[in-house]
Amino acid sequence: MKLFFLILPCLAVLSCSKGKNSNPAPPVTTDTADKFTRISDSALLDLVQSQTLKYFWDFGHPVSGMARERATSGDLVTTGGTGFGILAMIAGIKRNFISRADGLNRIRTIVGFLAGNAQRYHGAFPHWLDGKTGATIPFSSQDDGADLVETAYLLQGLLTARQFFSSSSDSAEITLRNSINAIWSGVDFAWFRQGGQNTLYWHWSPNYGWSTNQTVTGWNEAVITYLLAASAPDSIPKIVYDNGWAGNAGFRNGNTYFGVLLPLGPAFGGPLFFAHYSFLGLDPRGLKDQYADYWTQDSAHAKINYQYCVSNPKNYTDYSAQCWGLTASDDPSGYAAHSPTNDDGVISPTAAISSLPYTPSESMNALRYFYYKLGDKVWGKYGFIDAFSRTQGWYDPDFLAIDQGPQIVMIENYRSGLLWNLFMSCPEMQTGLKRLGFSSPHF
Repeated sequence: MKLFFLILPCLAVLSCSKGKNSNPAPPVTTDTADKFTRISDSALLDLVQSQTLKYFWDFGHPVSGMARERATSGDLVTTGGTGFGILAMIAGIKRNFISRADGLNRIRTIVGFLAGNAQRYHGAFPHWLDGKTGATIPFSSQDDGADLVETAYLLQGLLTARQFFSSSSDSAEITLRNSINAIWSGVDFAWFRQGGQNTLYWHWSPNYGWSTNQTVTGWNEAVITYLLAASAPDSIPKIVYDNGWAGNAGFRNGNTYFGVLLPLGPAFGGPLFFAHYSFLGLDPRGLKDQYADYWTQDSAHAKINYQYCVSNPKNYTDYSAQCWGLTASDDPSGYAAHSPTNDDGVISPTAAISSLPYTPSESMNALRYFYYKLGDKVWGKYGFIDAFSRTQGWYDPDFLAIDQGPQIVMIENYRSGLLWNLFMSCPEMQTGLKRLGFSSPHF
């Protein structure tokens, strides 16, 4: 989502070096009785994955198979959310929630629609499409064409599917791989340098050109865009990554928050989707370049977000070691990029749950609390609702593709590393990562 620029400066009530809290102990609403029967943690993870998968499986668009933006979206489908949904379906096959044959057929429907119906601009897809016709639905007044970051999320899912459906004798799997390769090779990443500049641009419109003038600049949720661009057939050189993404090392942080050193990004890390969206397929374990160790980066981000909620400097109801997680999500007033520097008391279950690989005990404590203690206040037909605020007595009735998908995927990466291993097996990605100076146990 295009929310990284909304992160506010460090709050005065927080110490940027120590993060101490001088306020009284946070009020915690005591939920003594479990709302649902206790089961093993493994069974609970199965339940969360299978229930959340229904968002993409049962509620996938009937024509295109793509993911609807939210549970009230009708024919409006989302490019990036569909990439997340494809990853979720692969996890669903792994867990036997759906059959391999059914998963293959659904993903073939999606890929066929993308290849044959969906509007593209220099190979890139728009943020939103009409799920019946493939026509672009504008995301905003001048964002009515290519969205390179959303396209990158989609490609992350498609390339992972290509690696998963790897049969050399099944004609349907061979056809799927060929179709994915055609979509992948058709994205002209180099063109999005806007005349050869040493940066990538987020949007291009057939009606407004480059008028949004939004560069893809780090640190935020979009590193996967540069890594794919370096891996593409018409790849970008390293200088585009160093100048455009890293800002010539300007995205470094190096400060300590709650005793945790944060290598990159804004104060206190920003919303947690920074540590999720690009890393659904991109494996941060042992991934390093000249700027950071990305396991250290993502783990630090999650730990700081957790410690902030435990500290609870604004004294919100129920912030605790069991109830935490700030990221971009719905909000009583609309939609907001929640973070330690932009906190209005809204907890997003996806924030803690999708951080499970980074903070396993803290995330499991949160997951148990959301399910057993809050129960049907936050649990519904597609898993956990998007967000809630105990302080305001508000529980979002909606579900969002970009928040449901990471929960399934990151739970699976925690459990088996499946999506990480598949995506990192892409030979193009290994070449691109090496081109940008990365090292990884995968190559």
